[in-house]
Amino acid sequence: MRAFILFLFFTTTAAFAQQNSLKPLRNTIETETRVIRQDVPMTNSIRKAFAEGTRDFSGTPGPNYWQLETDFTIHASLDPSTQTITGSEKILVHNNSKDDLNQIVLRLDHNIFRADVPRGFSTPAEQTEGMIVTRLQVNGDMVDLNAAPSRRNESPQLRVSGLTRTIAVITLEEPIKAGMTAELEIDWNTKLPGGPNGRGHRMTQRFDSTLFQPTQWFPRLAKYDDLRGWETNDYLGPAEFFNNFGKFDVSLTVPAGWIVSGTGVLQNPEEVLTPKAIRQLSKVLESDEEITIVGEEERGPGESTLDGDQLTWRFVADKVNDFAWATSDRFIWKATRAMIPEKGPIPIHMVFIPERARYFEKAAEITRHALEFYSKLWAPYPFPQLTLQDGPSAGMEYPMVINSNQGAADHETAHQWWPMMLGTNETRYGWMDEGFNQYMNILSAADAAGEPYDLDGYGQSYGMMSGNEDEAPLMWSANYAGTGYGYQTYRKTPLMLSMLGGIVGDDKVIDAIRKYTAVWAYKHPSPWDFMFFMNHQLGENLEWFWYYWLFTTETVEGSIQDVSSEGEVTTVTIRQDGAMPSPIVLKVEFESEGPAIKPISNGKMIDATTMEVTWPVTVWFDGDRTFEAKMDLGDRKIKKITLDPHRRFPDKNIEDNTWVR
Repeated sequence: MRAFILFLFFTTTAAFAQQNSLKPLRNTIETETRVIRQDVPMTNSIRKAFAEGTRDFSGTPGPNYWQLETDFTIHASLDPSTQTITGSEKILVHNNSKDDLNQIVLRLDHNIFRADVPRGFSTPAEQTEGMIVTRLQVNGDMVDLNAAPSRRNESPQLRVSGLTRTIAVITLEEPIKAGMTAELEIDWNTKLPGGPNGRGHRMTQRFDSTLFQPTQWFPRLAKYDDLRGWETNDYLGPAEFFNNFGKFDVSLTVPAGWIVSGTGVLQNPEEVLTPKAIRQLSKVLESDEEITIVGEEERGPGESTLDGDQLTWRFVADKVNDFAWATSDRFIWKATRAMIPEKGPIPIHMVFIPERARYFEKAAEITRHALEFYSKLWAPYPFPQLTLQDGPSAGMEYPMVINSNQGAADHETAHQWWPMMLGTNETRYGWMDEGFNQYMNILSAADAAGEPYDLDGYGQSYGMMSGNEDEAPLMWSANYAGTGYGYQTYRKTPLMLSMLGGIVGDDKVIDAIRKYTAVWAYKHPSPWDFMFFMNHQLGENLEWFWYYWLFTTETVEGSIQDVSSEGEVTTVTIRQDGAMPSPIVLKVEFESEGPAIKPISNGKMIDATTMEVTWPVTVWFDGDRTFEAKMDLGDRKIKKITLDPHRRFPDKNIEDNTWVR
């Protein structure tokens, strides 16, 4: 019986397939009608925030908005011979939430160097034992690092789990009450990996035992917010971070003769720098010239630094969400300035090794332009200095620090606004960080070239990508975007903002983002905050737009189906085969001579023989895929009509966007 059923199944299926292979089931990209979604999904997390009054439809922080703050005091020393950092730190956890915290979640990113942890498309150059925690205390009580995992229904005990993973969880006997502060003390050590064979690896690296770039190098508190509580995503490598704001007081001990740069302002120059270096530093803010603080010939104790065996460099930074540094016994140190609106001059430092000096020839010029341009574009640069750090990682950013040379200087400098000023959740929503960055890089490049920016073509080009199964929607967690991470996180957002500019105007988009920057500075906006803020500022309900760009991978696929005239009225039949709707924009080009061109309410003359005519996106909301665009333009002959002349709306086939008489 089973054999007969299988035979019948296969023969029937084969016959059905053969019959239907001759006739496609769908004659268009989609069906003849479509349902246009006009709202964005509201997940449980954002509904919770709205219910609690921490966020709302205005897109601004709600009356009950709060965020945790973490203050770090760190003492660490580097042993170049073993490539190991040994550290001791205190973390003050300011529980500004309404919740009593029964757990503390630590991020131990250096455990990604272990052989037994999950990771994404990132391969460290060297495997290590990761982040080794040797002592852990909470409010003076010692945590047993070897305690067995807790059992269900067992009374809470002070214990920790996950010390060999990138996320560790401390279970508390007594919760940290809402509004109270707790103190963590942690001793630890970690080896810094090196070597030439890493791939896609953005974290701590080194050149042999002569240059180190420690990043994500110390145990950090995971983010706790009003949306989801603790952010417990594993660190997988490609996706970036979500950190608390706070103060850092960091003392770094290295051999004498080693230059140290890092987040914050050096507090004890007289204890580590030579008198000559201090004199040179005093000149930096006086002109745009590059000042050499430590030259190539100044090497070793008593030359590049004060004499001695070891020196401790102390840096302090406030209202930052991370701390990174670099050190080498071969650094050349140069500095110049940038002029920040409403603030005045700030120093730009550059540390690099001699054989890589060519990569820093234009670094000061590019970085100065970036700092000054973005300060005018969004908000004045908020920090007291910026440092470019040379090393094997030449494209990564941290507060007041960019591991970059001139190649990525503009892009990495832009990150000082996102996520260093606006603390976006890069782990989930990388587009709010890298995507905005790519957009502002386009504007900066045009300004640097002395040209007006041009966003035409970007939005339309998305049609060439849509349909690729490797592409995750922007609202899919960037941490799990796989091979499509680069497109999802970096490249799609400028295309989205190009289309938005095509609807409301680029200047209005830029002005709205400028106001968004001011409202969310030193806070943690979500995608819904951005969407609703932009709606409010632009005076339009754009939820349909945000839905299709952020939650789907759909396109418009517009075309001109037919053009006909009756008397003075020209009718253009427009079709949209994609799921995403868009306004209709037609460029109508007339013959140079003839009767006067009749003005119409939805048209504007571009020049003497060209009119641009628009219809709002709402013409599609009834579900039809075709629209008859009627224009009473008079008797002047039309020679050409172009759909989407600014190329802002996603469209794979643009050959059907033009009608020529």
